[in-house]
Amino acid sequence: MAEVRIEQLEKRIGPKTILPPLTLTVHDGEFFVLVGPSGCGKSTLLSLLAGLDQPTAGRILFDGNDVTDLEPRERDVALVFQSYALYPHMTVRENMAFPLSVVPRAKRLERPRIEEEVQRVAGFLGLSALLDRRPRELSGGQRQRVALGRALIRKPRLFLLDEPLSNLDAQLRASMRAELLRLHKELKVTTIYVTHDQTEAMTLGDRLAALNQGRVQQIGRPHDIYAAPANLFVAGFMGYPPMNLLSARLKNDSIQAGPWHLTKPPEAPTVSQEQTVTVGLRPEDVVVGPANGLDDEGVVCGIVRLTEPSGPTLWVTVELNDLNSEAFTIIGTAQAGFVPKIEDRVEVSALQATLHLFDPMTGLRLGAS
Repeated sequence: MAEVRIEQLEKRIGPKTILPPLTLTVHDGEFFVLVGPSGCGKSTLLSLLAGLDQPTAGRILFDGNDVTDLEPRERDVALVFQSYALYPHMTVRENMAFPLSVVPRAKRLERPRIEEEVQRVAGFLGLSALLDRRPRELSGGQRQRVALGRALIRKPRLFLLDEPLSNLDAQLRASMRAELLRLHKELKVTTIYVTHDQTEAMTLGDRLAALNQGRVQQIGRPHDIYAAPANLFVAGFMGYPPMNLLSARLKNDSIQAGPWHLTKPPEAPTVSQEQTVTVGLRPEDVVVGPANGLDDEGVVCGIVRLTEPSGPTLWVTVELNDLNSEAFTIIGTAQAGFVPKIEDRVEVSALQATLHLFDPMTGLRLGAS
């Protein structure tokens, strides 16, 4: 295991900055997730940590030791790729044994010992019955487990995973997430996991870092980031459906957000003059029900534009009009037992909603320390 510290790490190619200066720490034994949209620098950072690429500036430290200039084989890290990268001409047994077979002769294990290690890792990955098959004879989930096994058999100090589940179907991804958590709990190897899937990030990470254009937007526990996003990017990116973001006017303890008069959250600043803010409402805090004509400050009417069933929850996109009769949409959850149709007139309530306020100019959360 290892503590990983990244200090002002930067990657440029000619005049183009691929990864702006970045500083963060991953604790010993932690499952740390890097999450962000495609092209934000996640995979570049992983390549720098593995030694597959060299930074333009900055340092990488494992347990306080500078490894920035070390070759990949000298860093004792294992990297699992999105594409499995298995050797097609080798069996599962040979693929998993390969990392132990290519170490210098002085450090190489005897063949019976290598076979013991293969059997041990194959056992807790559920691959024991597949050891004599080749990759083309395996399903996607089985190939992914072989790739994990090939990395784990080395007992690395650092485990790097670059979107390893993105090629799997939804059901298999869910089971593999559970498998990864089980393995991490058993092995306690420091793990850095890269994904653009915020559900995956929230499920797996002890902590996560939200990245945008190579810059860290927020670091923290998944629940804390979801409950109090630091800025508009994090608010809109973390969570599905995404947070509703509305232009609003704040004065004293009153907020005029679209057609709603809402109460200012306690942490938001009190202002004597009217101030323009952006209000965030999580879809699960917005309730959509049948139109009963009970229009008041917390309940407004709108037209259903989209319904999206998601297990026991029905997400409903509703078109509303603000006080200036300008149309905008908001996503909420249907009342239990209520199933609206497209073009239905419904009532939308935000009376019990948790409000998130942001500065529309800087994008930063208002009232955050």
